[in-house]
Amino acid sequence: MNAAQDIFFTHQALAALFSVTNKLQMRGDKYLQDLTIRQMLAVPAIIHAPDGKATISHIARQLGTTKQSAKQIVDALERKNYLSVTPSELDKRAVNITITPEGARAFSLCAERTDEFLADIFHDFTTEDLKALWTMLQKLYRFDGIAQEGFDEPKNNHPGDADDMLRHHQNFIKRRSKNHAKNHH
Repeated sequence: MNAAQDIFFTHQALAALFSVTNKLQMRGDKYLQDLTIRQMLAVPAIIHAPDGKATISHIARQLGTTKQSAKQIVDALERKNYLSVTPSELDKRAVNITITPEGARAFSLCAERTDEFLADIFHDFTTEDLKALWTMLQKLYRFDGIAQEGFDEPKNNHPGDADDMLRHHQNFIKRRSKNHAKNHH
C-alpha cells in the first residue's frame, strides 16, 4: 500500500467526479432543451416508486439529494404540468407525485434525447467498461453504508413500451456506433 498514491488518487477522483458531474449536467441540459438532466432523472424515481406512490422523500433518496432540492425539481415539473402533486392519504405531511399525460409525452421525447446524449458521451465505452463504471459508482455511492436502490429494478411497462424501447435501443446503438467510427478514423 502506498499512502501517498492513495491520497493523490482519492483527491484526483473527487475532483474528476465533480468536474464530470458538472460537465454532464451542462451538456445534458442542452440536449434536453425543455428539461434539465436533474428533472429528467426524477422520472425514473417516480416510475420506480413502490406501489406507484412517489413522494418528495422517495425522490430525494433515489437522487441522493436533499428533500429541498427534490421539492424544487418537483415544483418546476408541476409548473410545467408534467407532474400532479396531491396530498397523501396515509401521511398528511407527505404528497403523492404522479406523471401527467402531458408529462408522459414530454418525458418520452426527452428519453429519445437522453439516449442520444448517452450514445454521444459513452461512444468509446465497451459494455465491459460501462459495467465496470456502474459497479464502481455503486460502490462509491455506498460509502456511507446506504446503497442506491430502485433504478435497476424493472418498471411496470405499458402496452407499446416494448416497441418504443426497441426503437430507442436501435437508435442508441446506431448513434453510438456512428460516433465511435467517427472518432477512430
